[in-house]
Amino acid sequence: MPQAPVQALAGTRNEYEFVMIDQLLEFVSRHPLLVGAFVAVGAAFMAYEARRSAAGGVSSGEATAMVNREDGVIVDLREKSEFRKAHIPGSRNIPNDRLDDRMQELDEHKDKPIIVVCKMGQQSGAAVEKLRKAGFTRAVRLKGGISQWQADDLPTARR
Repeated sequence: MPQAPVQALAGTRNEYEFVMIDQLLEFVSRHPLLVGAFVAVGAAFMAYEARRSAAGGVSSGEATAMVNREDGVIVDLREKSEFRKAHIPGSRNIPNDRLDDRMQELDEHKDKPIIVVCKMGQQSGAAVEKLRKAGFTRAVRLKGGISQWQADDLPTARR
């Protein structure tokens, strides 16, 4: 039986790492468009996640504490028909497309936490940014939106 395969595996770890790096560099040089596309998608995803997390999301429990302890205000961005089906008790319905027009309704609460709710927590980030630019420095989004609130088995109201 030949000994060559055993000897090939007997190399040091550093030799193996150099082979892997050489293969990676060869792949990159042979497929620049594929690698460029992969890097672009990765960068876009990281930028999206950074923007989303910059909106300062809070959990359902944290939102409840903000309302109970700090007189926080919950703003639901969903359309009126969705809001009527189920919403967080005491929340105000200001549809996302009307936020700019109706933001003055919240002026008396500028010093309080404003918890912004949407269906799944994805649209509320941009609304939080708008509110912060308008002086609502304590605006945050509810992570997971009303869907997470319901999954946490917290109460909802109908109207």
